[in-house]
Amino acid sequence: MSQIKGKDTKPELLVRKLLFAKGYRYKLHDKKLPGTPDIVLPKYRTVIFVHGCFWHGHENCKYFVLPETRKEWWHNKISRNKDLDVENSAKLKALGWKVLTIFECELKKEKGEVTLNEITTNLY
Repeated sequence: MSQIKGKDTKPELLVRKLLFAKGYRYKLHDKKLPGTPDIVLPKYRTVIFVHGCFWHGHENCKYFVLPETRKEWWHNKISRNKDLDVENSAKLKALGWKVLTIFECELKKEKGEVTLNEITTNLY
């Protein structure tokens, strides 16, 4: 698991590239905010989390399949990630931030263009 990247993942780079091309400027991984959001748009008081479907237990997604080995351990790990996601979103909203969460499957070919357009429309 030490080889798993937490920053600069392909889905995250895709979202960043789109935002930059459309003229949005952002900060990356602001440690001062709860949950260290992947993308922070201070001008719009918006943060974007780009989640991997497996690591964040995306329900009803073909990319989230619990491994057959050590099921209890994986279940606890993914449940804890989901709990932290909810907790961090609540803290950010309490601080006056708008929170957008995007899962990697929403950036695949079928849904990708729609999701990317929704991101920019949800900033206002």
